[in-house]
Amino acid sequence: MLLRGWCICGFFFFFIGFGFASRRQLHSRFNNARVPPNYPTIYVDQSGQGNFTNIQSAIDSIPSNNGNWICVYIKAGEYREQVSITIDKPYIYLKGEGKRKTNVVWDGHDSITTSPTFISQANNIVAKSISFRNSYNNPPKSSNPIRPAVAAMISGDKSAFYRCGFFGLQDTLWDVQGRHYFKLCSIQGAVDFVFGAGQSIYERCTISVIAEALDGLAGFITAQGRSDPKDTNGFVFKGCNVIGTGQTYLGRPWREYARVVFYNSSLSDIVTPEGWDAWGNVVGREYMLTFAEHECYGKGSNTSNRVKWEARLDRKTLTWLTSIGYIDDEGWISRQPFNMLTTT
Repeated sequence: MLLRGWCICGFFFFFIGFGFASRRQLHSRFNNARVPPNYPTIYVDQSGQGNFTNIQSAIDSIPSNNGNWICVYIKAGEYREQVSITIDKPYIYLKGEGKRKTNVVWDGHDSITTSPTFISQANNIVAKSISFRNSYNNPPKSSNPIRPAVAAMISGDKSAFYRCGFFGLQDTLWDVQGRHYFKLCSIQGAVDFVFGAGQSIYERCTISVIAEALDGLAGFITAQGRSDPKDTNGFVFKGCNVIGTGQTYLGRPWREYARVVFYNSSLSDIVTPEGWDAWGNVVGREYMLTFAEHECYGKGSNTSNRVKWEARLDRKTLTWLTSIGYIDDEGWISRQPFNMLTTT
């Protein structure tokens, strides 16, 4: 009865609120639109064949404090706009047509809080097959000095990204806080390009370093922000592929108790022999950091010349950090519009 009532409300929402064609008519125009059944869907198409021509208008149309999943299906194209999902807009599923086909592009810079191309503050957000690019320094431009320029800022809890792209140079992906799952994503940058205090697993992601833009300086993949030994947050890279140009450290701490683990991942020869950098006021107190590599392989995985303070995790801790239970001990991922765990 509740489901029937929600479906009726959804169709009423489309016919009355939007004033556009029916869902069936719209779906027929989007031949590749594979959206979950029984979910209201808003179509975005720059050609005018959908409900909206830009993404932000589609998001703004969703009622505040929405309690049911709504799909925003985004047709292939480059959308030059800054997209924001505010804290009062949960249960949104952004579905593009491919991370090389559906692109959101903006060129904000200097401020990490105002520059992001994509800002997601709400809980229960899913994005699939879409890319977010900050074009200020990506592709690298010699005429632009290197500045913080964020492609995505994720601060809501229980958020997941599948086959998405995040492209920038400095501070590409601000994984602010909350539990997040990234699977089969591409993340590109050179300086601290995965940073923040999120409690996140990056599974089978491609970490693409473009440190050649730094004129001979080494880059940094991560800058994690764990500030207390009791905090549960940390970045876990599981089954990932680290590739690119130039040289890079795996990470440096943004806060005193930073935690980053590379597990069962391929590390190319762009990784510096030292692997990690203590940086700033953590120098001399490296024992507080948890920077670790376990069961990695590739030309950059040789740990014989790593910093002496690199952590070695016991099996119990390693199992906890690398299991899905680290971010999902209540089954929130399986309750999303599609099961990210079983999708390949």
